[in-house]
Amino acid sequence: MTDDPAIPAATLILVRDIADGPPEYLMVERAATMAFAAGALVFPGGRIDPEDVELGETLGLPHGAAIIAAVRETIEETAVPVALDPLPDASHSLELQRDLLGGMSLVAMLDHHSLRLVPTALTLFARWLPKLHAARRFDTIFFIASAPLGDWHPNVGERENSSAEWVTAREVLDRDRGGTASLIFPTRTTLHRLAPHGGFADIVADAAAHPVETVTPWVEERDGERWLTIPGHLGYPVTQEKVEGLWRG
Repeated sequence: MTDDPAIPAATLILVRDIADGPPEYLMVERAATMAFAAGALVFPGGRIDPEDVELGETLGLPHGAAIIAAVRETIEETAVPVALDPLPDASHSLELQRDLLGGMSLVAMLDHHSLRLVPTALTLFARWLPKLHAARRFDTIFFIASAPLGDWHPNVGERENSSAEWVTAREVLDRDRGGTASLIFPTRTTLHRLAPHGGFADIVADAAAHPVETVTPWVEERDGERWLTIPGHLGYPVTQEKVEGLWRG
C-alpha cells in the first residue's frame, strides 16, 4: 500500500439499449504501453484535470469536476458524444475529439462549436478507491448515462487506448473467464452488477436503490485462502474474489 495521495478520476458507463437483447456498454482497451491497467478493458474515463475543476465549479452540482472529466474523456477516447445539446452528428463529433486531443479545453470546445453541456444526463453510480499494491491509486467517480440515439461507431483516440467497442456485460465477463480479455477488479465487479439488468432504466433504478459509498477493497483470509472483498450492501452481487491469480491492475 502506498501513502501517496490518490489521483481524482472519473469514469462513464455509457449504456446502449438493445430492443431484443441485453444492453451494450461502451468499453475501451487500454494500450499495452500504459502504466496503469495496460491491456485491460475499461469504461472510458481518466483523471480530473485542473480545468475540469474550474469548469465543474460553475455547475453548482455535486461532483461537478468529475462530470466534466467523464464527458471530456469519453469524447477524447471514443468520439461518442454525451451530455451535449444539440447532439452533434458523427463527423462533427470527430471534430470535437480532434479539438480536445489537440489541447483545447472542454469549455473552449463547447463555445467554439456552439454546444451546451447537459450535466444532468449523467447519474452518479459508484465511487472506487482501491489501495492494494497499486503504483498509482485513483479515487474514481463512476457515472452512468444513456447512449445517444443512432448507430455510433467509436473512434479510438491515439493516446491511451488500442480499441473501443460496444459490448454486453456478459460477453466481457465470458471473455475474461476464457482468457481473451483482461479486467481489473473494479471493472469486473461492476460488470457483474450490470449483467442482470435489461436496460438503462433498470440501471438507474439500481443506482437509486443503493448508497454511493467509497469502495476500498480489503483482503480477508479464510481456510488458508486470501479473498479480495468489498462491502455487501452497495448493490454488487459478487463481493469476493480469490486473490490468487486475480489481476487487479
